[in-house]
Amino acid sequence: MTNVKKAPFVIVGGGIGGLAAALGLAETGRESYVLERAPEFGEVGAGIQLAPNGTAVLERLGVMDEIRKFAVFPKRLVLMDAFTGKELTALDLGEAFLKRYGHPYIVLHRADLHKVLYEACEAKGGITMLTNSEVEKVEDLGDRAQVTLTDGTIYETDAVIGADGIHSKTRKLVSDDHPVCSQYVAYRGTIPMEEVVETAGTDPDDVIMWIGPHLHLVQYPVRRGELYNQVVVFKSFKYKSGADDWKANDWGTPEEMDERFANACSYVQRAVSFISRQFRWAMWDRTPISNWTNGRVTLLGDAAHPMLQYMAQGGIAALEDVAHLTNMIHKYGDDYATAFKEYQADRIPRSASVQTNARLWGEIIHAADPIAILLRNSIFSRRDSFDVSHVDWLYSKRYPDLSPLKSSR
Repeated sequence: MTNVKKAPFVIVGGGIGGLAAALGLAETGRESYVLERAPEFGEVGAGIQLAPNGTAVLERLGVMDEIRKFAVFPKRLVLMDAFTGKELTALDLGEAFLKRYGHPYIVLHRADLHKVLYEACEAKGGITMLTNSEVEKVEDLGDRAQVTLTDGTIYETDAVIGADGIHSKTRKLVSDDHPVCSQYVAYRGTIPMEEVVETAGTDPDDVIMWIGPHLHLVQYPVRRGELYNQVVVFKSFKYKSGADDWKANDWGTPEEMDERFANACSYVQRAVSFISRQFRWAMWDRTPISNWTNGRVTLLGDAAHPMLQYMAQGGIAALEDVAHLTNMIHKYGDDYATAFKEYQADRIPRSASVQTNARLWGEIIHAADPIAILLRNSIFSRRDSFDVSHVDWLYSKRYPDLSPLKSSR
């Protein structure tokens, strides 16, 4: 017998974007169900960087005070040459930066951010969070929406937000596209801060990206500076195009990682030796699409606009989605079809630009042609550390005051 349940508003996916969306809906006075397919709520991965366009949204959602207990406020974003060990350029994140954008640049453990959002949802009330709820199908029925789980449970609801990641089931309602493999693979992990080896030209409080042909290493402190986050990324030349089950193929292995970093400077080689080799992640994105919405169903976060990590904007883009979607629901009330269309009209051009620029930035930092490297490094060397001209379009994005609009409900 079919188990049909009523739900006021369904959010598919209990990650950072899904939980933030639940808080946004609560701001409009709406209750929601958050459906998470895993046995428990949690976040996979290690560190996350949040620029001012992300921390502004967290401030609006009322969680920044709690996040400050876990976050680290880095002094600079630094690009280093992974082979020569020389600093190429940096962006100062100090007083002038904070004054310009009004919100800080922070780094923290993804699990800490998720925990803060989860606890805020628990404290808010009106947010029901359900585990072991894998979605099979999402449908728009005109006067309502419907979510069917793999166990046969059906939720009839006023509207649905698909925040179910790059392999989104909700996205199938609006697009039959597929993720695109970049041929790059990432190894992630944290080590105790006391194991970090000091080296000339770096500061443990900086966010450092060591770059080289077809590879990079990212490092920064998390969890109040108690842990040091490291991400090792490289392009695999053993990748076979069209291989969907990438783990079953012999590419992106630890042995290939060691081979790729064999000629890096001694500090980078030592850093790579600390990385956990048990798990690896292929790096995927999708090509931007022109529509995220079907009636009472819309997409958010990686379900809408999965992007490569090179600009550190993936999680932030989901938070921007939440801010604008919340504003549109304030404005249009229960006319969800209109609210969703207005939401995507603003967000699709913005997120598509970030997606395509992330791909471009990957080409720049991973350049292998000697002339391209020389040109890039020459441009970097002329930059002033207080010059924000290349990031201002990202960090200065604001929605109306980023404060709640008067609800039409």
